[in-house]
Amino acid sequence: QVQLAESGGGLVQAGGSLRLSCAASGRFFNGYVVGWFRQAPGKERVFVAAVSRGGGNTNYADPVKGRFTISRDSAKNMVYLQMNFLKPEDTAVYYCAAGPYSYTDSAPARYDYWGQGTQVTVPS
Repeated sequence: QVQLAESGGGLVQAGGSLRLSCAASGRFFNGYVVGWFRQAPGKERVFVAAVSRGGGNTNYADPVKGRFTISRDSAKNMVYLQMNFLKPEDTAVYYCAAGPYSYTDSAPARYDYWGQGTQVTVPS
């Protein structure tokens, strides 16, 4: 069993930065791939980024490539999402999730454990 808790969301002006954190508890967390997803009001939950078990491989959705960076600190059971050059369309609730498969997986159904989410708002 893995438990996840996101933090670091907030309101930031367009062009600004935020760093989201995902704190994990439970055994064998380092055996899981971790992804970040986001869900805007009235829309489906979509993939943002994922990192492999060892942290050496990453995968990003096209809209965030070059602006967001995912990383993990296995010693601390933490995963981060550094978000730069934020845009109004980045406004959403951001979730971290852990799954047993591959960092190339972008479907929410491939992830077994989810946090409660953290709100990111970028006013237009």
